[in-house]
Amino acid sequence: ILELSNSLIVLSLIDFKLYLYQRRSVCYELNGTHRFLEQYVYNRELFVQFDSDSAAGVFVAESELGRETAKNWNIQKEFLELRRSAVDTVCKHNFELDEGFTLQRRVQPNVNVSPSKKGHLQHHNLLVCHVSDFYPGHIQVRWFLNGQEETAGVLSTNPIHNGDWTFQMLVMLEMTPQQGDVYTCQVEHPSLDGPVTVDSFFSGAQSDSARSKMLTGVGVFVLGLVALGESLLLRFRSGISVSFFLLGI
Repeated sequence: ILELSNSLIVLSLIDFKLYLYQRRSVCYELNGTHRFLEQYVYNRELFVQFDSDSAAGVFVAESELGRETAKNWNIQKEFLELRRSAVDTVCKHNFELDEGFTLQRRVQPNVNVSPSKKGHLQHHNLLVCHVSDFYPGHIQVRWFLNGQEETAGVLSTNPIHNGDWTFQMLVMLEMTPQQGDVYTCQVEHPSLDGPVTVDSFFSGAQSDSARSKMLTGVGVFVLGLVALGESLLLRFRSGISVSFFLLGI
């Protein structure tokens, strides 16, 4: 849709009221067919319009106010012919100029998957698939668990305009991960030759806290061995008999 509009605000010096006059020209395109529509509005009331889809190809009054206007414009042959040709000179012409940047424009999406918060296995969480910087806005995003599509617990935003001819959206999945689970975000878009998938694995690996505790324990054990070794070395140098036992560790 291509739209042009003009507005004129008039202040009456007689009754000191504001009057609004608007002209709105719109081009439509559907499957290669073009349509030109021009509407005239007075104080928010449509009073006359020209529609290229009309078989008559003339201005039509939409209210009592527009009767004289439509009659006057329809007898102005040159003025009327300009409106009849606008579907080609304005709509089709501008559509061909913009087609390469709009209808044929393709930008591939970036896909990232992450949990909404750090969590553990068997704890409820929200897995977020962030799809960004894609064009056009038509896109399909689906969640899979171990190869099976998940439909329950799926939350999604509509495609959001970034303001630079690209979109982004969030598709979230409520889940409680089990050990060995593989969650997959699958994206299909006109810019892609086929679906793009990003996996999130839940292997049951130790948490940061547990790993930290384990490393601390190992560190203490190593320091203990060092201290024991130094003690044995001092005893050996002092001629003290030391018996060694092989411990199964």
